[in-house]
Amino acid sequence: QAQVEESGGGSVQAGGSLTLSCIASGLHRDFDDVAMGWFRQAPGKEREGVACINDDGRNIRYSDSVSGRFTASRDSSKNTVNLQIDNLQPDDTAMYYCSAGGGRTCPISSQYWGQGTQVTVSS
Repeated sequence: QAQVEESGGGSVQAGGSLTLSCIASGLHRDFDDVAMGWFRQAPGKEREGVACINDDGRNIRYSDSVSGRFTASRDSSKNTVNLQIDNLQPDDTAMYYCSAGGGRTCPISSQYWGQGTQVTVSS
């Protein structure tokens, strides 16, 4: 069964940092052959794509709202993608989701979603 699972969320004061992780398994192809995306959804708001990283990690896209503070990466040996978030702000408070795409490149057409990991930022 295809599965993606996020971890690393938590509560942090504004200005702090978190690193979210997502491990993928059972995908329709090897982990190294799929693009992966990070999304977030705050209460009362629509889900927002924040980062996308292609199969080999050479092409990474960020939304304008997070560019400069978010860094996506991937580790083939662990079938894991990471999202480092620096200088967290209260507006970053959301449930963060990892998604596996159907192809190698960004933007992705999401096939599989994780259950999310909560990030809460206080002033």
